[in-house]
Amino acid sequence: MEPIKVGLLGFGTVGSGTFNVLHRNQEEISRRAGRGIKITQIAVRNPVKARQVLIDLPDTVELTSDFTAVVDNPSLEIIAEMIGGTDIARELVLRAIYSGKHIVTANKALLAIHGTEIFEAARSKGVIVAFEAAVAGGIPIIKVLRESLTANRIQYIAGIINGTTNFILSEMCERGLDFATALADAQRLGYAEADPAFDIEGIDAAHKATIMAAIAFGVPVQFERAYVEGITQLHAIDIRYAEELGYRIKLLGIVRRTTRGIELRVHPTLIPVKRLIANVEGAMNAVLVYGDAVGATLYYGQGAGAEPTASAVIADLVDITRLCMVNPSNRVPHLAFQPDRLESTPILPIDEVTSSYYLRLRVANQIGVLSDITRILATLGVSIDTLLQKKSEFFDEGRVSETIIILITRETLEKNINLVISRIEALSTVRSSVTRLRMEALN
Repeated sequence: MEPIKVGLLGFGTVGSGTFNVLHRNQEEISRRAGRGIKITQIAVRNPVKARQVLIDLPDTVELTSDFTAVVDNPSLEIIAEMIGGTDIARELVLRAIYSGKHIVTANKALLAIHGTEIFEAARSKGVIVAFEAAVAGGIPIIKVLRESLTANRIQYIAGIINGTTNFILSEMCERGLDFATALADAQRLGYAEADPAFDIEGIDAAHKATIMAAIAFGVPVQFERAYVEGITQLHAIDIRYAEELGYRIKLLGIVRRTTRGIELRVHPTLIPVKRLIANVEGAMNAVLVYGDAVGATLYYGQGAGAEPTASAVIADLVDITRLCMVNPSNRVPHLAFQPDRLESTPILPIDEVTSSYYLRLRVANQIGVLSDITRILATLGVSIDTLLQKKSEFFDEGRVSETIIILITRETLEKNINLVISRIEALSTVRSSVTRLRMEALN
């Protein structure tokens, strides 16, 4: 058979990685796919400069600055979108779909925000939208959720799905660095962008968690309902105390099925150090999936980078090459469940989420302080699991000493812990805001 022809939108880290891996392993890939896969046209902002830099690029590959021309090229069967963002990417992807072309994308933001529209357009035109590279880079978690675990009723997913934040937290834990220093190191080493906001504020992880929630539970993508909290307010002292208590702090994307709805949240989380996922360090990613039949399964690997992500992109190209002639009704649905069987299960607001909590309080070191705090907890029905008292690093000019109280609560609703915190902070003996972190046992 003639090779299937692909148009590439964007030739940055992922786009160039995809081209290089496809070129290097073309014989192996064609043996798996049943026919060749060739990138014949690439849209880049500056084709002349790109041709000068990419001296090994074959002359048979056309470079153009006209992205629309690639989308409209009738000789192409697949468009691989690697430009990122949500506005221009959305326009180009929808244009390609309506012209009957299949789509491969690594754009998690595009799918988390516009996925419902894109998947419906693809369904109406009978084309495939493949997006393995959009979540966790080289880890094939999308295929696992859509196909491998299809017999299971997924109970929860907890993922370290942003390498930048995991590198920063690893540095804070292993080297005792504060957040600003660890971030600067991540930027110097190329793990963090000059503007790292999407990563450190948790937005990137929330995009990925949104996609996983839709596939795991058969609901529309609903990024706007996700609870998102990054790591910018995390203190090195809490990482140290967590270690003393037998926990590690990781930025987790958590999606969970409950009787009242679906939890969709991203935030720093204390995890027992004995859990495998708690020991994932550096810029690596890991996703823990719990299904009712299979139990807990863990998927680990590089979540970013040119060739790990290219591995996922090319896997999607191979899948489309195999399936493009199959009747659309016989393909695996984009979100795993048949489009007419998606549910309207609500996404729970964070106030309705149940968790255990780590609370750190800085208080006056005097009689009655602890009894005041425990009385508030008891009044609001919040039980204490662990209590730790530490010498404070702060003193009120030698007149009144201070102490640090660390509480770990048993499970309670977020709205209950918010009431606890507001009442504790109203006490005259409390010297600063209460630090609150959520905890997950991940049993």
